[in-house]
Amino acid sequence: MPARPPIRSHLSQRWPVLRRLFGKGIGASAGHEASAQSIRDYFRNKAHQQGYTLSHSQQRVIDCMAQQASLLFGATAQTPPSLYLHGAVGRGKSWLLDGFFKALPITQKRRLHFHQFFAQLHQGMFSHREQDDALATTLDELLQDCRVLCFDEFHVHDIGDAMLITRLFKALFQRGILLLVTSNYPPEGLLPNPLYHARFKPVIELINTRMQVMEVGGPHDYRSLARNHEHQVFTHGHYVWPGTAAQRMALNLPAQDAPPLSLAVGTRHFRARRCDQRTVAFTFDDLCEQPTAVMDYLELCRRFDHWVIDDLPLLGDCSIAAQQRFINLIDVLYDQDKHLTLIGRLSLCESLGGDAIDLGRTRSRLGQLQVIHEPT
Repeated sequence: MPARPPIRSHLSQRWPVLRRLFGKGIGASAGHEASAQSIRDYFRNKAHQQGYTLSHSQQRVIDCMAQQASLLFGATAQTPPSLYLHGAVGRGKSWLLDGFFKALPITQKRRLHFHQFFAQLHQGMFSHREQDDALATTLDELLQDCRVLCFDEFHVHDIGDAMLITRLFKALFQRGILLLVTSNYPPEGLLPNPLYHARFKPVIELINTRMQVMEVGGPHDYRSLARNHEHQVFTHGHYVWPGTAAQRMALNLPAQDAPPLSLAVGTRHFRARRCDQRTVAFTFDDLCEQPTAVMDYLELCRRFDHWVIDDLPLLGDCSIAAQQRFINLIDVLYDQDKHLTLIGRLSLCESLGGDAIDLGRTRSRLGQLQVIHEPT
């Protein structure tokens, strides 16, 4: 449920008043209540502007966020319990997270897609590997004076990542940082591989102990509503099938047999099919059947705004590793809000079969693309 930039209203005028109240330390109970009410008003007005009716579970989360704000900005400046939101795709988890982040009247806050933060964490720890505590040094560098940290799309499928996440969460809680997390999975559903799940139990217990776990439900997939698409570049992209020569010519897409180009990404070279100013084109094989990673996609997003991914196969015929790379790639393109043209031989529904755990989120996101179909 993407969020539009908030319209400045009477709510924005309250923040200077709140700051004066909190800064002087007077009227603490009134300040608590004013802060909480401002969060509720923010969401109520935002929903009204976008034509939404808040679900019962969304309202419960908003009430919890309002309480968190009242503790954050109270006279004693307490760190409230962190918050873990889970639920099916498109139920408004990211919308709630973004709204809370934007409504908080402080600068000591960070909102990151979990992929992005974890890539930076790995990179920083490698750079500081000679330090006694590379994790602490990296967090000092990445977070500085951060009081509120928001992670969107949290999930774990790799046991190596799971061990680092355990250390990361402990370090964040020790620093007194308010952590807000969204995930498609309840804590017990993280790292579902039975070979590794037992080893991830410590972080599951940590989440359940240190975070308020809330499900965001409801009957609607808000991503499917056309009114959400106006301000999101990703949803203006296309799914083109079956990718005929006529379609390619009409849309100025690379020919199906376009020869590969060499594209430098960091210290490595990738195969690309087009590289023209802010536009880049790859085949599925170029990106997902090769040992690429989230850090590679983030670097490419820094350089390119318009993406073409050609020759989407039947995902169910691909390895789980290739499926997971494709899921990660779409996550990054969606979160970085890039324009995507995806070309497949069959309909999107037929192409997106497969067994990878997070494919439901990918189907939901790609389902927002505009379909261009030419009968064969």
